[in-house]
Amino acid sequence: MDKTPQTKPRDSWTFSPEINSEIRRAAATGIYDIRGGGAKRRVPHFDDLLFLGASISRYPLEGYREKCDTTVVLGTRFAKKPIELKTPVTIAGMSFGALSGPAKEALGRGATMAGTSTTTGDGGMTDEERGHSEKLVYQYLPSRYGMNPDDLRRADAIEIVVGQGAKPGGGGMLLGQKITQRVASMRNLPVGIDQRSACRHPDWTGPDDLEIKILEIREITGWEKPIYVKIGGARPYYDTALAVKAGADVVVLDGMQGGTAATQDVFIEHVGQPTLACIRPAVKALQDLGMHRKVQLIVSGGIRTGADVAKALALGADAVAIGTAALIALGENDPKWSAEYAALGTTADAYDDWHEGKDPAGITTQDPDLMKRLDPVEAARRLRNYLAVLTLECQTIARACGKSHVHNLEPEDLCALTIEAAAMAGVPLAGTDWIPGKSGL
Repeated sequence: MDKTPQTKPRDSWTFSPEINSEIRRAAATGIYDIRGGGAKRRVPHFDDLLFLGASISRYPLEGYREKCDTTVVLGTRFAKKPIELKTPVTIAGMSFGALSGPAKEALGRGATMAGTSTTTGDGGMTDEERGHSEKLVYQYLPSRYGMNPDDLRRADAIEIVVGQGAKPGGGGMLLGQKITQRVASMRNLPVGIDQRSACRHPDWTGPDDLEIKILEIREITGWEKPIYVKIGGARPYYDTALAVKAGADVVVLDGMQGGTAATQDVFIEHVGQPTLACIRPAVKALQDLGMHRKVQLIVSGGIRTGADVAKALALGADAVAIGTAALIALGENDPKWSAEYAALGTTADAYDDWHEGKDPAGITTQDPDLMKRLDPVEAARRLRNYLAVLTLECQTIARACGKSHVHNLEPEDLCALTIEAAAMAGVPLAGTDWIPGKSGL
């Protein structure tokens, strides 16, 4: 009897089971994969940074007895009516169509209770969101779906979307099963027909046209509303500089971990840069122009915890925006629907087929029966609680670093656990004073 030890077969890293499965799916269907949920690959992220709490060389603030401010004002450059928020955490743009009406209402209610803003997303402004949002940012997208001057004036700020982190250079998708009569009428589209958003604005070809568009919107809104410009994480230094020169009050920077309602999987995983890699170049552009803190910077893409918020602020952001995390707080991907997620061929924590309109949680759907499952009042309470926790966690870290305002956090309060994160964030590798790329090595 042969007793020779058997060698365990090795899976290929290049041709992994996931890659092989996708090859088989593509071969069988001839259709590229569409999904939402942002990049799933492991890239350097905020978890690769640590704070250096105060001790002797720096003095911490005492618990909750010494004040640490969390307020932020957005749009101070030109707008007559800047937006004042109680927390540096805002709600990112997610469209009605991608989300249900009750979900948009819940986002508005929760943001208002937390003292922050929410954002419309593609497809126009719903009465649910405007009616329950004390501060609402109106997205002005290449598609122009639902855009009208009256809603521009009803908004508290305007966000001109040039790019999104999950698909810089590309447009999103809304499949026909989610284009109901109401969605179609708001977007001036036929019912039940797949829709792909434009990848660039139809009336400009460069930054000079962006300046003209910003001035046009300022005139429509009487110079009252802050004008944001949202860019994907592709060329953050130059895009930030050009947005500032075009007259933006606020720059919104979205990294590749940002979610999306639907686009090609190959786009989500292979186009753009990690959020961590984008912040310092954008901040440097603002500093080089003498506009850091004068033009506010909002960072989004993969923000999950108060530590993430604090790290983004320490790297130079004024605020952050959350999308996927906000949906999870509302009840998205809740394990209580595990049996129904399994029937869809997935699991609660892996579900990203939001574009199919079959969401058991009633959030990323237009199905009337599924939408009834979401109680917007209860979901708003959950979001308010989550935002409160993020704010308190960020505030606690700032106190531990001896800061009386969360905006006083700085790169010197951070170190990195990996060479990649140190290079991207521009902070020393832990235990050294070495910043890769900045120390002559």
